Amino acid sequence: MMRDNLCFQPQCPMPLYQSLKGRYFVGLSRAEFGDGLCAWAGLFNPPHSGVLLFANVFTVGNVTEIPFSFQIWLNAEVSGTAKPTEMQSPSNTAICPLPRPRIRFLYAENVDGEPTGGTEIFGRRCPGETTIVSEEDGKFICPPGGNFLINCLPPETSAEKIVVRVAFGWWEEPC
Repeated sequence: MMRDNLCFQPQCPMPLYQSLKGRYFVGLSRAEFGDGLCAWAGLFNPPHSGVLLFANVFTVGNVTEIPFSFQIWLNAEVSGTAKPTEMQSPSNTAICPLPRPRIRFLYAENVDGEPTGGTEIFGRRCPGETTIVSEEDGKFICPPGGNFLINCLPPETSAEKIVVRVAFGWWEEPC
């Protein structure tokens, strides 16, 4: 259940406020896809985490010359072999000991099929050698058991493999 003071407005930007509290995290994944196969990366809130996930910012970086499309999903079911990214950290590294996220940043590459269930909320196109950045200000809030997901679609005109980098910034607050 969401608390009444959830809309508290600090005197500094919300991501900075959450970072000072040790609740803001950042991470990056690198995945390969193409030739009819997808890749996805997402923030997964475990069923008994005790926190709400606030998706603040995401980037999708295309390191190849081949453009592709990607979709943003909420609370979807995914296929493929999910792997945790090793590239994540609290944004405030001055806290000792370092806080650990309860949200799991997972990704999968060369996946046969798109997500199911959940809601595809919008899509974007990522040109070659470009990074798309989207600041969402924490407005996508996922409960325990939910997720915020980016699904990269293979281009229809090329069988070549694409390398994508997906990064997220998020914070966590108790339910």
